[in-house]
Amino acid sequence: MSDELARAQADLEAAQQAQAEAQIRLAELQAREQRERLETPPAPGDEAAPDTAPPVAEHFEEAPLEAPVPADPEQPAEPGERVEESPVERPLGDDGVEAIRRGYEFQGPALELGAVLDGDPQPDAPVRIPLRMVNRHGLIAGATGTGKTRTLQVLAEQLSAAGVPVLAADIKGDLSGVATAGESDDRLLARTAGIGQAWEASASPVEYLALGGRGIGVPVRATVLSFGPTLLSRVLGLNDTQESSLGIVFAYADQQGLPLLDLKDLRELLLWLTGDEGKEELRRLGGISTQTAGVILRELTAFSQQGADDFFGEPELDTRDLMRTAADGRGVISLLEVPEVASQPALFSTFLMWLLADLFEDLPEVGDVDRPKLVFFFDEAHLLFRDASKDFLAAVTQTVRLIRSKGVGVFFVTQSPKDIPSDVLAQLGSRVQHALRAHTPDDAKALRAAVRTYPESGYDLERVLTSLGTGEAVVTVMDERGTPTPVAWTRLRAPQGSMEPTPEPAMRQAVEASPLLARYGQGIDRESAYELLQARLRAAEESDERERARAAAEEEAARLDRAARGGSARGTSRSGSGSIITDFIGSRAGQSIIREIVRGVLGNRRR
Repeated sequence: MSDELARAQADLEAAQQAQAEAQIRLAELQAREQRERLETPPAPGDEAAPDTAPPVAEHFEEAPLEAPVPADPEQPAEPGERVEESPVERPLGDDGVEAIRRGYEFQGPALELGAVLDGDPQPDAPVRIPLRMVNRHGLIAGATGTGKTRTLQVLAEQLSAAGVPVLAADIKGDLSGVATAGESDDRLLARTAGIGQAWEASASPVEYLALGGRGIGVPVRATVLSFGPTLLSRVLGLNDTQESSLGIVFAYADQQGLPLLDLKDLRELLLWLTGDEGKEELRRLGGISTQTAGVILRELTAFSQQGADDFFGEPELDTRDLMRTAADGRGVISLLEVPEVASQPALFSTFLMWLLADLFEDLPEVGDVDRPKLVFFFDEAHLLFRDASKDFLAAVTQTVRLIRSKGVGVFFVTQSPKDIPSDVLAQLGSRVQHALRAHTPDDAKALRAAVRTYPESGYDLERVLTSLGTGEAVVTVMDERGTPTPVAWTRLRAPQGSMEPTPEPAMRQAVEASPLLARYGQGIDRESAYELLQARLRAAEESDERERARAAAEEEAARLDRAARGGSARGTSRSGSGSIITDFIGSRAGQSIIREIVRGVLGNRRR
């Protein structure tokens, strides 16, 4: 009986699984059909689609976490495929669209994101970000392939056109196309016309930078001193105790006048403190054990062997060079090429954080300004916060909180809002959320967490966020009064620059013409902690050699004196023996003989 019950239970589970798969497939087909209807213009004589329709894919309420992301809305129908006309779902209706339209009406200049999508795009309901609120920071999130990079490009182009400099990390080279005018086609123009975008090809002024000089761009370096113990501990993977000890080492270097410019400076200082010459100094510092100093030294050596020496040294980038405008008044877009980010993710993210912290230190307070002084796009932001120490997270949070008063806006670009700590996320005024996946329990948790961070809206956000098409996003920003705007399902604008990378020869030509190349192109190695400590070691060795020579000479003199005294006891006249020996030692011949004896004792007699 139990076997029959087990088989029946298995049959039931199989039937339920088949039903669920059928529902998912049905939802996918319905969603694709709806998208194709939106993109396919009606044939002459066809009647327009009605304004209302029953909800699509109602089974999402039963299994919202299993629904796949629908096909690309721009994918045309297969040849010969019959596209049936049916009513288009309008989750908002006329009243909801009007509320969003009013919510995004601003008095001052604004960055255009796109148009509300309520079944069809609503070109008379644009979605925008007030330019003066961009320094209240933002988030661009979404799964891989959902259009985050293009959203970043759209914002960077408009900021540049408004005279605002931009800094962004170009992880895969995709952003370099912003320097090249885009190319139009019928499909692109139909899409942009549908959201009210008067598209025209345009290239933006771009500066190419390369972290550590590994790449095409102008080399970018930082000194170890300005990087500081907190950021360096993050890169080295040190624990809290080791981070505290490294801070003491930095303080000692400052006290002793030992500039820490590159990694060899810090290595030499740690070798000095753990060697015979510096052990007493290490004990005097307190709070640092020999074992801890040894661990830091090993991690630093391993880091250096990975090629990290290229990233530290002089000339150090003056972050004010990131805030330039072109001759025509447009802001320069600085693209930072990041080599081997997969192998050194902590270095990449922490270097970007150094740039942000350095800007905070250098820039004056300006309060709320009509337009930002600089906008910083922090791509792959999850790398910054992964396994970060409490002190590091506190430093990031404090910097983000205060840097807006320096006129700098920061946009974090990542896959999920859960990648950003809640203290940082709470400070981000603009949210552009592309599609989220919801295939695993962790994905489901992230989806629900993302939904809870949005204001109330007329959307079923759990459903919408898993069914957004490429180039669509759920948006809410901070209006000119500092209050959140209504949540808007938005079809986003297309970049006016190329969506393909700029050809390498054109990039190299731009670098050769850059005014920054003469300043940062060649590294320099001036006197610093390494050279000063090497001089101390040489001085200590010479002092030890002189001391050994003096001791040897005194010992030889004493031996000769004892020998002379012994000869006196055997009948040698005392009256003259002491003076004879003394005179001999003081004579030139005596001094020469003593030097030869000393050289033999010290092992450096010339052969």
